[in-house]
Amino acid sequence: MATHDSPGPRSRTLPVLAPLGEFDFDSLPPLQAQIDAAVAAHGGVVLDAAGITFVDSSFLGLLLATHQHADLRVAAPSFTVARLFSVVGADTVLRVHPTVQDALDAV
Repeated sequence: MATHDSPGPRSRTLPVLAPLGEFDFDSLPPLQAQIDAAVAAHGGVVLDAAGITFVDSSFLGLLLATHQHADLRVAAPSFTVARLFSVVGADTVLRVHPTVQDALDAV
C-alpha cells in the first residue's frame, strides 16, 4: 500500500493511503490500522480508492465510522467502490473526490 504526504489547504498535511485489491472483513484490519494511525497523527486521511477491486459492508462501515470523527476524503474511487457508494447512498455522506489532487485541495 503506497502512502505519501502532500500539502493540503491551510498548510495542513494529510497522508494519502492507496490500498490495492480486495477488502472484506478478513482483510480489512491492516487498512484499518493504517487509517487509524493516519487519523491519530494528522486528524485525517485521503484514501485513494482507485486500486480497490472489491469491498464489502465492513469496508463501508470503516469509512463511515472514520468519517464521523476525522477528515476522511475518498479520492478516485474505482467502479466497484463508486457503485457501492451509489447503491447505499454513501456518496451523499462521504467526501468523495474525482482525483487525489482534488481531495488534497479540498477545504
